[in-house]
Parts: sequence; C-alpha cells; structure tokens
Amino acid sequence: MTGTRPFNRRQAKENAAFLAALRRTGNAREAARSLGFHRSTMIKRRARDAAFAAEWDAALAIAHAHLNRAAPPPDAAPTGEPRAIRTASGRMQLRILPARALDRAAEQVFLSALSATANVRLSAAAAGFSHSAFYARRRQSPAFAREMRLALETGYERVEMALMAAALPSSYADDAWRHNDPPPIPSMTADEALMLLRLHHQSVRLQEEPPHIKRRRGESREAHSYRLSEMYKARLQRARDAFDIAEAARRSATPATRESPYEEPFPTLTALDQVKGWRKGKR
Repeated sequence: MTGTRPFNRRQAKENAAFLAALRRTGNAREAARSLGFHRSTMIKRRARDAAFAAEWDAALAIAHAHLNRAAPPPDAAPTGEPRAIRTASGRMQLRILPARALDRAAEQVFLSALSATANVRLSAAAAGFSHSAFYARRRQSPAFAREMRLALETGYERVEMALMAAALPSSYADDAWRHNDPPPIPSMTADEALMLLRLHHQSVRLQEEPPHIKRRRGESREAHSYRLSEMYKARLQRARDAFDIAEAARRSATPATRESPYEEPFPTLTALDQVKGWRKGKR
C-alpha cells in the first residue's frame, strides 16, 4: 500500500519465515505460534502491506493444494499430533486436535467435583478439560446450565457447612458474655434513650444492604441495574427448577391408581331407555 512504511530487515525475515510455515501448514495461527508471535501481529502486517497479503494468499493456496493431495486418513495421525483437516471454507490445514471431545462422562465428572468443591477451575481440571470448555457448554446447552447451577449450589452449601463445622475454637473466645446475666441499664433521660435508639436503628432493626447488591466501584447505574435484573431472573429460575423437581418427586411417589383429591368423580349416567321426555325415532 502506498504511504506505508516498509518492513525493516528483521520484520522481512520474520515475514519470510512465517510464509514458509504457512505454506507448510496452511494455518496462520500455528505458523505465527511457531515463530513466537500472536496471529494478530501478522494480521496487522498483512493489513498494512498489499504485497505481503498477496504472498499470504498464495501460501494458503499452495498449502491447500499440497494437503489436499497428501491428506492422511482420519485415524492416521495420533491424538495430539498435527492433523490435516478441511475448514468451513473448504481449505486444508494442519491443526492439533484436542486429546478427546467433551463427552457426557467428562460432564458428570465435572458436575460431581463441582458439587463437592464449588470450584469451577478445579472441577474442570479433574475432568481433564479447561474451564472455558464447560462455560461454552453451559452457553450451548440449557440442560447442562441447569445442572451446573444446581451442582454449584450444592458445592456452595457443602463448603459452607464444612466451614461452620471446622470453625476454630478460638472464634468462640469472646462469647462468654452470652452466658451471664445482663447488667442493669444505667440511668438515662428519655432524650438520651431516644438518641441511642436512633443511632442504632439502622443496624439493628433495618436490614442492611448485602455486599453483592451494592453498587460496585466504577460500575455505572445501567450496569448495576442490569446486574440486579439478571440476579432476579436467576432467582426466579432457581425457584422454578426447585418446583419442577419437587413436583416430579411428588408425581413419582403418588400411586397411579390413586385419584387426585382435586378431581371430581365422573358422573354415573342413567340408562337411555329410562329417560323420559323425548320421543323415540326423533333426532
């Protein structure tokens, strides 16, 4: 492109090495990674220089033709090794596939660990995947999102109960006053008593705002309102899920032959030949 500063000698050598790797793999991300760069660095260079962009496209075409001719069978390359695959655009490129796909067994391991630890990263590591994989699955699957929320609630309650059970004895060193008779109230005027009640009315009688409800530092009013609305929707969804679970448990425990107390019994009809007031043969 005219008006742009040309590449220096070091950048020209880096571009040549990148193009060589791109002709071999057809994958810009892997080619940049082999040189210790991020793909965005080379994309910026492509945008500023038309000649480099043309060489980039030519390298992709060469790699596509080479990999399309010499593509190995699907099971030829072992797991974790670069494998020639066809992208959505139809090009061939070398990619390092994950060790295994995120299947139902890995999901169950993750949910079990999450229900015991309430730690997403630790649970994902126990299942052998990154935490981002499970967050992506939560966005894709409403059913998995529900199970992940329930497992996290279970883990939170278990950690909370464990914390209460493992409280240090020193935490009760200052509660001896609870077991003693309270001393008499010192003499005070009515104005002094009203002043004390006014000072402590907020902390004793009124419920203070929980920390997670308060507006955070640097948070705009719109973001704060949106966060509160999302928390409200999440509480409603948890209530609906709890109701559905309780209703399913109630239905499974109710015998099939038992009539519901809210249903009226089916009326017994009189035989038609005993009904009077209508003429036979007339519709």
